[in-house]
Amino acid sequence: MLKYTNSDIVFQEIPDEVALAINVSGCPCRCPGCHSPYLWNDVGEPLTNEAIDNLIAQCHNNITCVALMGGDACAAEVNRLMQHLRQRHKKLHTAWYSGRSLLAPALNLDNFDYIKLGPYLKHLGSLRSTRTNQRMYKVVNGKMLDITSHFWRK
Repeated sequence: MLKYTNSDIVFQEIPDEVALAINVSGCPCRCPGCHSPYLWNDVGEPLTNEAIDNLIAQCHNNITCVALMGGDACAAEVNRLMQHLRQRHKKLHTAWYSGRSLLAPALNLDNFDYIKLGPYLKHLGSLRSTRTNQRMYKVVNGKMLDITSHFWRK
């Protein structure tokens, strides 16, 4: 089971969305230069359907998207949680920030609106850098469209 440490409403992680970002712990990627190394540890509360529903309820309809920030330790569980979001919170978009370079085979793209792939490589920078190795995709009709350039707007 995945665990989470905290959450926050964010405006820059997903283009054109106000997202509830949920920080998932137990990250196996351990990227050098990671901005959240505390998420490498298996700490926090279980990330259950009920926990997600409660976090969403606390947002008082002020969000358009739910983003899991991590969860690479169990992509199948990320997929299951996103499926729950699709069924229970139909108006909200879904997003996943993964530190992996490739999409996990356990994922059903129908459960996602956005997926970020790629480890953080300090010398290439984050999504805001035109040199980044990371990619943000919007899922449209079962296809992943690269929208990384949306982060480069001036």
